[in-house]
Amino acid sequence: MVAVQLVLLKIALDNRPPPSGKTGEAPFAGLDGRTRSVSFSMTSASNSPTGGGGLFANRPYNFWQWRSPKPYWQFLLYMFLTLLALQVLLSPFPDVYGAYSVLIGYVGLSVEATLPLPQIRANMRARSCRGFRVSVLASWLAGDAMKMFWFFTSTTEIPWAFKLCGLFQAVCDSILGIQYFVYGDGTSSARDTDSGGPGIMLKEKEAAFRSAAASILPNAR
Repeated sequence: MVAVQLVLLKIALDNRPPPSGKTGEAPFAGLDGRTRSVSFSMTSASNSPTGGGGLFANRPYNFWQWRSPKPYWQFLLYMFLTLLALQVLLSPFPDVYGAYSVLIGYVGLSVEATLPLPQIRANMRARSCRGFRVSVLASWLAGDAMKMFWFFTSTTEIPWAFKLCGLFQAVCDSILGIQYFVYGDGTSSARDTDSGGPGIMLKEKEAAFRSAAASILPNAR
């Protein structure tokens, strides 16, 4: 999985728009207030009816919004070396190492569980799921279903951290599914709205989406 993610990062960096400036050439290069991130689904913020200015706020030190590909690989190398050093330094102390291992596990599960959130926000702001493949959504939902079945039917003890993070991710993926049903790729909806035609159907679907999301979220608590 790590190897696949590295390949995906390389592809994403190779297919970004060319940089328009020389800032952000190193990790934590500073805050210049100008760098904008690329949508997780490659959906441009300019497609949003509210404009692209507020979709992706600048992050501290432009984290993961660097213009050059080099700082991404530098950051991953620094993180790997830091984790390796902590592994070596803390392993002789069982109590400390045990707490550290639990912390790393919770952080990793939390990061994985929150991965759909940027996509959900981008879809809501753009009122479109353009660029988001149905096959990806189907694989996520199928994976969630299998994980939930295993978490709650397994005869072995499954830590609640896995169950809670899995439930949260399943809820987020379900919201993505509802968004795809409501928005589609956004093309026909935008055309209908501009012509004064059946664009009202999109508003009705959005109302249904909000109602469905409200009914799903309490069940995850």
